[in-house]
Amino acid sequence: MSTDQPNVTASPRIRLVGVVLLLIAVALAATGIMSRNHHDKDLVQVAKLNEVASVNVVMPKLGPSDQTLILPANVTPFYEAQIYARVNGYLKMWYTDIGAHVKAGQLMAIIDTPELDQQIRSSEADLATAQARLDLADITAKRWQNLLVTDSVSHQEVDEKVQNAKAQLAVVNAVKANLQGLRAQEAFNHIVAPFDGVVTDRRTDIGMLITTGSSDANKILFKVADTHKLRVYADVPQNYSSLIKPGLVANMHFPERPGEAFPATYLSTAEAIRENSRTMSVELLMDNPKGELLPGAYGDVHFTLGTHAHRLVIPSSTLLFRTGGLKVATVGPNNRVVLKSVTLGNDMGNTVEVKNGVTLDDKIIDSPSDSIAQGDQVRIHNAGNQP
Repeated sequence: MSTDQPNVTASPRIRLVGVVLLLIAVALAATGIMSRNHHDKDLVQVAKLNEVASVNVVMPKLGPSDQTLILPANVTPFYEAQIYARVNGYLKMWYTDIGAHVKAGQLMAIIDTPELDQQIRSSEADLATAQARLDLADITAKRWQNLLVTDSVSHQEVDEKVQNAKAQLAVVNAVKANLQGLRAQEAFNHIVAPFDGVVTDRRTDIGMLITTGSSDANKILFKVADTHKLRVYADVPQNYSSLIKPGLVANMHFPERPGEAFPATYLSTAEAIRENSRTMSVELLMDNPKGELLPGAYGDVHFTLGTHAHRLVIPSSTLLFRTGGLKVATVGPNNRVVLKSVTLGNDMGNTVEVKNGVTLDDKIIDSPSDSIAQGDQVRIHNAGNQP
């Protein structure tokens, strides 16, 4: 009897310990299941975030009231003449070399014309002969007219003498005209400057054979340029042609004169677009009183052009080239992509003008993916940096 009683009292304790251990195990299992479920939810949320594209957005800005257009330009003299010979011969002497400043009518060279001189002497002899025949014909006609008074000769014979005198007069006039033409031609053996300017080229020398003609560049004797003013020519793209108007402000810049600007004024335009380049030729005028600027130079012309102040400007990197035309991708409600068609104005390189299609409040995606589509879910990465 004494040996069985301790076993009876120990049994309830064992049961209590078992129940406690069972409750602890159940609690631990429930905690593990809840933690795993919460972790799975976090993984799903992370996966969803990874599926949503992160984008940077920019806001349209109002275009500037003025813009600068820089184009290459060529500089030419105000006047330029290529001087050719009008008579054949040999160059006897030249008096002006390259760089010489000449006045209008100043002697530049003399051409020796032996053949022309011989033609003039021959024509002078022909004139003397014709004049002698005319004098004889006049005397004869007067005498026969006096004989007609006494009926010593017939009217027919008198008329013949009178008409012969008139014919001889016509011969004299023809010879005189020929002689005058030769003498006028002889005057071209003196090469003179056509206007005030600078001799920019000399392609002849003493003793060289001189032949007439103006179609062969090798026959040029001198080049003279008037450089007190210079003409500037530039080709303006078609997009800017409507902004080129009288009163346009422009400045010329030359690589050999860094930091200096030379004003140029609007002179005229070609009033036409070249089909091969889609540009319009513009002519400007630039003063050069000191002659410090040289014709034939190359430089950059800076145009200050008015713009459409109400137009918006966006980066070129926001444009999408789609089959339906140019578009931009904007971020709409609920961070969904909204594609908008745009019409562009002037192209300024890194930025472009937009005539219509977007507003100042649009959030435009910068450098969008080519696969971006209407309604795509996106996440704005630079939301805190938006204007």
